[in-house]
Amino acid sequence: MTQIGGVQSWCLRVTLPLILAVVLHQSFATVAPPTTVQTTTAPHKDPERPERGIYKVTSSNGTTCLLAYMGLQLNISISSVPQNKTVQDVVNIKPNQTTTSGSCEADTASLLLLIDAGKTNLTFVFSLNSTSNKYYLSEVSLTIALPDMKEPVSFRNRSLDYLRGTLGYSYMCREEQTLSVAPGLSINTFQVQLQPFGVTGDQFGAAEECQLDEDDMLIPIIVGAALAGLVLVVLLAYLIGRKRSHAGYQTI
Repeated sequence: MTQIGGVQSWCLRVTLPLILAVVLHQSFATVAPPTTVQTTTAPHKDPERPERGIYKVTSSNGTTCLLAYMGLQLNISISSVPQNKTVQDVVNIKPNQTTTSGSCEADTASLLLLIDAGKTNLTFVFSLNSTSNKYYLSEVSLTIALPDMKEPVSFRNRSLDYLRGTLGYSYMCREEQTLSVAPGLSINTFQVQLQPFGVTGDQFGAAEECQLDEDDMLIPIIVGAALAGLVLVVLLAYLIGRKRSHAGYQTI
């Protein structure tokens, strides 16, 4: 029985650190605090998780050519020289206050969102690589009127590479993502499913999961496999030890 206890102890020493390392890695990956930005403005409470909205763009013949279902949140930080302060704001895009338009071409598709009666103008441009049949978010532009700014502020980046998918398939990511657009602007996306090319009817194509979702699925598999391995090794050690114990009591 001492031998069995030794094997079990060794199994615990080997397996438990592995499980602990995996759990800690996941913990640090998901709850790491965001970078702190110094500001002279009064602190404000962050809004709740944004509501998901369905956004459609139709082609000239009336068929849907771009389809998106997602929650959007704008994170803005801009220096105001006249006011000698940094203005920060977090804005949730509200679908019921948003008007959708856009256009679809052979290798580009745009989604234009006019929010709050035109006070916010947010545009996404997707590009398609005809060689690889891969699409991606290539450009974002934003013009927004902020309460603490006298004039609307604008941001634009034409060299992005986010939300990559395959022609004929939709891109899906359940996890929250932060898309860095330009100095002073990032966009948080929530439970995204989108397809800017190859839409059939008003339905998404088969979904391709993002890397964040795949990583979240992998962690429980690793932990489960480690626990299953531990149980199996302990069971084998017990059976071997029991067999040897019975052999030692045979009649001479």
